[in-house]
Amino acid sequence: MTFSEESRQSGAPGGEPSGSGRSKGKIGLWIVLILVLLAIPTYFFLKRLDRMNRRMARLSTQVEQGNENAAAASARAAAALDRASQAQVSAQEAARERDQAEKAKAASEQQAQQAFEQVQTAQQKAAAAQQAAAAAQAKAEEYRKEREAEIAHLQKVLSQITQTRRTAMGLVMTLGSKSIRFAFDKSTLQPEDKEVLSRIAGVLSTVEGFGIYIYGYTDDIGTKEYNLGLSERRAKAVRDYLVANGLDPSIITTKGYGKADPLVPGSSPKARAINRRVEIGLVDSTIKPLPPQNQ
Repeated sequence: MTFSEESRQSGAPGGEPSGSGRSKGKIGLWIVLILVLLAIPTYFFLKRLDRMNRRMARLSTQVEQGNENAAAASARAAAALDRASQAQVSAQEAARERDQAEKAKAASEQQAQQAFEQVQTAQQKAAAAQQAAAAAQAKAEEYRKEREAEIAHLQKVLSQITQTRRTAMGLVMTLGSKSIRFAFDKSTLQPEDKEVLSRIAGVLSTVEGFGIYIYGYTDDIGTKEYNLGLSERRAKAVRDYLVANGLDPSIITTKGYGKADPLVPGSSPKARAINRRVEIGLVDSTIKPLPPQNQ
């Protein structure tokens, strides 16, 4: 008996032939086999896909984290750039301040050098001034001694002509009744008076650097105003005669004192004759003269 006959003899429920059942079984087996064959790669595919999905998720997370890190790095870079920019600005400002400080230092050093040079110059000038002052003082002292000697000589010479006394600034010659005799209420010079004045003019014409001051006086008779005018006329009469005998008029000054400052007190004819006088002051031309004082 063949396989096909046995199949037909055994039969299948429902009256179907047994061969048909076996065929369906084979088909089902093939289907299961096919499904199994398909399931295995599908499983591995799905498993691989899952791994890929997880990997992609990790990559996505890494990308996001990388983006965040990149953003943070960018922010840090921007902050660093800003700090660098500020540092550059600060460095530029510091450089400018340094330049200004160096310029100020150079200017200060230059001013200090100039001040030092000025101090040295001032010290040199001060030393030169001190030397000049010392030289001038020595010269002035020498000049004073020369003038003292000259005044002493003049006093000796003039004392032989008329009464002559020494003052702090020079000499004063008193032309009173013993040398010039003015008549009462007169300012006219007598011939003998002119002789005395000629001798005085001869002596004074030989000296230099002196001023001549002529003071006129009267006795106590008459008013103050009248006697002031009379004493001025007497002083001018003496001045005019000295100028006529060669003295420079620019160095002669006259002034009348009237009946003030009598040479001797009293109202006797003798006292009045003595007080009707002229006094000639001889002083250094650089010294302002004062009215003569009696001694």
